[in-house]
Amino acid sequence: MKRALPIAVGVIVVAAIVYALWPKPIPVDFDSVARGPMEVTVDEEGKTRIKERYVVSAPLAGRLRRIALKAGDRVEAGKTVVAVIEPSDPALLDVRSLAETAARVKSAEASAGQAAPNLERAKTALEFAQSDHRRVRQLRERGGSTQQEEENVEMLVRTRTEEFKAAQFSEQIANYEFELAKAALVRSKPDGEASSDPTNFEIRSPIDGRVLRVIEESAGVVTPGNELITLGDPRDLEVEIDVLSSDSVAVKPGASVRFEHWGGEQPLLGNVRLIEPAGFTKISALGVEEQRVWVLADFVDPPTKREALGDGYRVEARIVVWQRDDVLKVPASALFRQGDDWAVFRDVDGRAQLTRIKVGRNNGIEAEVLDGLADGDVVIAHPSDKVVDGIGIRQR
Repeated sequence: MKRALPIAVGVIVVAAIVYALWPKPIPVDFDSVARGPMEVTVDEEGKTRIKERYVVSAPLAGRLRRIALKAGDRVEAGKTVVAVIEPSDPALLDVRSLAETAARVKSAEASAGQAAPNLERAKTALEFAQSDHRRVRQLRERGGSTQQEEENVEMLVRTRTEEFKAAQFSEQIANYEFELAKAALVRSKPDGEASSDPTNFEIRSPIDGRVLRVIEESAGVVTPGNELITLGDPRDLEVEIDVLSSDSVAVKPGASVRFEHWGGEQPLLGNVRLIEPAGFTKISALGVEEQRVWVLADFVDPPTKREALGDGYRVEARIVVWQRDDVLKVPASALFRQGDDWAVFRDVDGRAQLTRIKVGRNNGIEAEVLDGLADGDVVIAHPSDKVVDGIGIRQR
C-alpha cells in the first residue's frame, strides 16, 4: 500500500495534466441544410404617386375669386366648381385676346381630333390582345401551349387595358379642354354676343377625385395658363422605385413586388409595369456617384386595403427577380471563401469537416446549393478563426 499510494497519486496527476491539455471541443452554432422555397429580390425604397394628375389652369385673363376648396376635398366631374374667373378690364375683350382664344380653340379642337384615333387604336390593340388571350387559353386547356405563354398574353392584356384607359382619359381631357376653350371664346365676344351671365366664368372639375393642392388660393388677377389647382384620384396609385441600374437589368415587366413598412399591418402586393429606359446619376449618402433607374409598379391589392395610403408616401419595395419552390439551400452565414470556391464546415461525428461546395443564387440570407451538400447536413453558422478542419465542436 505504501508503494501503491504514490503510484496512484502520480497517475492521477498525469491524468489531470493530460485532461487539462487535451483539446476541448469548440462551442459553435449549428444550422441545417434543407430543401424549400427560395427567392431573390431587389430591395429599394419607393414612393407612391397618383398616375393621372390634373393641373387646372386659367383659360383666360381675368380676376380670380378666392378658391374655397382645400386639399383633400372631393370633386365630381362636371359638377364641382373649382374656380371662378370674373372679367377684370377691357383686356379680356381685346382683339388680340380674342384671336389668341380662337387659336386655343383650334388647338384644343386639333388635340381632341387627335385623341379619337389614339383611343380607337388602343381599343383595337386591346381587342386583339383579348382575342389572343382566349386563343392561348383554349390551347392551354388542350395542352397546346405553356403556362409561360398564357402568363405573357395575360400581361399583354393588362398592359393593353391600361393603355386603353389612358387613351380614354386623354380623350376626355382633350374634349374637356376643347369645350373649355370654346366657352372662353363665347365669353370673350363683345357687344351682347356673350352668354346670359357674362359676369363670371366657372371652371368645373374634369374628373372624380380629390383636391391634391390649391396653387392659387387667394383672389387676384390671373392670365391664361396660370396654374390654379391640382386634382387627382388617390385610389389610382402607382409606385416609383429608385433602383441601381445594375440591379434593374434583372427586373422584368410583370415581376411580383411586395410593399412593406408602408404603415399597414400586412404587406401590399404589386406588379412591375415599366422599367424606364433612361437612367440618371445620384449621389449616395457616402458621396458615391450611382447610376439609378426608375421602376414603376402597380398595386394588385384593391384600394380598400390601402385607403390610408396617399400621394408621395414612402414604402419599401421587394422586387422578386428569381424564385423557386423547391431548392436545396444553406444559410449564407455558413459560407466563406476557400480560394476561388465557396466552402462550409460540416458537423461530422462531432468534428468540423471542411467541405467545398458549388453555390447558385444567393439572396444574402440563404444560398442555393448546386453541389457538395445533401439534405439534412448540419453546418456551422458564422465559423470563427478557431474553427479548422478536424477540430472538435459542440453546440454552443
